[in-house]
Amino acid sequence: MTTAIGYAAPAADQPLTYFEFQRRPLTATDVEIEIAYCGVCHSDLHQARNEWGGTVFPCVPGHEIVGHVIAVGAQVHQFKVGDTVGVGCMVDSCRTCPSCEAGQEQYCDSGFVGTYNGADKHSGGVTYGGYSNRIVVDQAFVLRVDPSLPLAGVAPLLCAGITTYSPLRHWGVTHGHRVGVVGLGGLGHMALKLAKAMGAEVVLFTTSASKQADAKRLGADHVVISSDAEQMKAWRNSLDFILNTVAAPHDLDAYLNLLRLNGTMTLVGIPAEAHPSPSAYQLIAKRRSLAGSLIGGIAETQEMLDFCAQHGITADIEMIAMDAINEAFERMLKSDVKYRFVIDMTTLKQK
Repeated sequence: MTTAIGYAAPAADQPLTYFEFQRRPLTATDVEIEIAYCGVCHSDLHQARNEWGGTVFPCVPGHEIVGHVIAVGAQVHQFKVGDTVGVGCMVDSCRTCPSCEAGQEQYCDSGFVGTYNGADKHSGGVTYGGYSNRIVVDQAFVLRVDPSLPLAGVAPLLCAGITTYSPLRHWGVTHGHRVGVVGLGGLGHMALKLAKAMGAEVVLFTTSASKQADAKRLGADHVVISSDAEQMKAWRNSLDFILNTVAAPHDLDAYLNLLRLNGTMTLVGIPAEAHPSPSAYQLIAKRRSLAGSLIGGIAETQEMLDFCAQHGITADIEMIAMDAINEAFERMLKSDVKYRFVIDMTTLKQK
């Protein structure tokens, strides 16, 4: 085993603090990665504070990981020492169910193994995530990263990037489509960049008039203030697809009636309480669909990383030191970040 250092939540009501723990010995198919950067996802806060229930403490969060390979198992053929790589939200799955065989491991019938707070099949314990200096992952769940990209900006692609890329690809967004994006945060800003790169005409819906200039810089062709009834009315029956990134309960009908015939709105935000039930009429009247989407499979995540490299897309980030994570959590609750915190792991020192 290898001693790793990181930051962990010791309990739901306690701040994250320095933590030493053991990474498992390399199996024949494992890759050991020295972590350079780790993005800070809102899911990390939910898990660290046990807001979804089921958190095993101590909890080392982090599933937006980029770094470099420092060791490989005897049967590893996809990676070598020195390669620039990434790890996202999953580190294993059953690999045999129909979803896994279709390359959709995020929908594994047995449930995928999360990068943290998951059941480690090798150690029998719990998985620890990327708020640490190193990680050991099976090669099947490691991703290639173009080293020419700014790696700190790549880290959030492993969650925020694939969460927005997957539904855009699944519903076939391309040139000539008019796409709405609801909300401009960590997910929303990636959705703007990706939809624009796919050739769509992109419309941002936000409650904040102050975000208009930034939205257009990020790729929005139009910005609609969703609290303005007249502005919303002007976009009725006009959109092919809507990606709704808002993770708070809100009126879905206000957006469903913006869809054209056969249009789809896909939800990627998970609110703590349920949305008000949408009107069946809004769905029936134009054969509209309301759907959801969860991250993406490993092959699709690699496709997303390659797409982003081709188009020069990375996340807009604010770099922080490891010991600033608790302050970052509080700022994240206030939406005080543009648009993703990323931890510089060179700031993590052994005590």
